[in-house]
Amino acid sequence: MKVALSGAAGGLGTVLRKELLARGVDLRSAGHQPLVPLVEHEDICHGDLQDPVAVDRLLSGVEVLIHLAGTSTEQGLAEIVNNNLLALVAVYEGARRNGVRRIVFASSNHAIGMHSVNTRLSLDCDFRPDGFYGLSKMWGEGLARMYWDKHGIESVCIRIGTCIPEPTEFRHLSTWLGHRDFFHLIDLCLNTPEVGFTVVWGVSANTRAYWDISDSGPLGYRPSQNAEDFAGKILGHPNLLDAIAQKYQGGSFVTLDYSRSE
Repeated sequence: MKVALSGAAGGLGTVLRKELLARGVDLRSAGHQPLVPLVEHEDICHGDLQDPVAVDRLLSGVEVLIHLAGTSTEQGLAEIVNNNLLALVAVYEGARRNGVRRIVFASSNHAIGMHSVNTRLSLDCDFRPDGFYGLSKMWGEGLARMYWDKHGIESVCIRIGTCIPEPTEFRHLSTWLGHRDFFHLIDLCLNTPEVGFTVVWGVSANTRAYWDISDSGPLGYRPSQNAEDFAGKILGHPNLLDAIAQKYQGGSFVTLDYSRSE
C-alpha cells in the first residue's frame, strides 16, 4: 500500500514521517519546500498544494493520504482560507483524479473549542470553533463528509488534541495525545478495511479528558497512555492560562481576539 504524507516538515509530520519510515511503510512525503531525505532513495516531493501539478505529483499511485499540511495556528482569515480551505479542496479533487481511496484528515479540537471545560463531549456534539483556524477544521470535516457521500472517497477526521511527547501544563491533562497512541491511531487509519466517513477524538486515555472516547467507530481505537501519569509534576505549578482560557476547552486560542464582556 502506497501512503502519502503531506505536511511532512511540520511538527507532527516530522515525527510521523520518521516513525512510518522506520516501520517500512511505502511512503511518499511532501512539504511546501524541498525536504532533506532521511533514508537512501526516500520518495519525497514538494510544492504548493493549491497547484494541481504538485497535488498530482504527491498523489499519483497513492492509496491513502495522511493530510497534515496547512496552517496549524490562529492566523488572519486570508491565510486560513488559502492553506486550509482552498488547498484542501485541491487535495480532495486530486484524490478524485488519482483514485486515492482514503484520506486521513488532521482536524482539531479547536473546531469545538468554545465548549466549557465542564462539559464532556461525544463525537456528535455541536461545532463551536474558537477562531478562524477551528472554523477551517469544522469546514474540512464537512468537505470530507461531502466527498464520501458524493464521490466515495473515505475519510478519517482526527480531532487532534495536544500531540506532544508528554503533557507540560494543566490543560494537557485533558487534551494530551501521546505519541505512542498517535502512532497506533494512524496505524488503524491506514489498515482498517472500511471506514467510510469517520470522526475520532485524537486523544489519549486521560482521566480528565474533555472527550468521550468510548465510541471510536470502525477503528476500534483504544489508547493506552494517560496524562494523569504526569499530574504530580504539572499540578505543582500554577496554571498559566488566563481566566477566559481556563473556562473553555480551546484554551489560549479562545483568548485571541476575544471581546465578549463576561
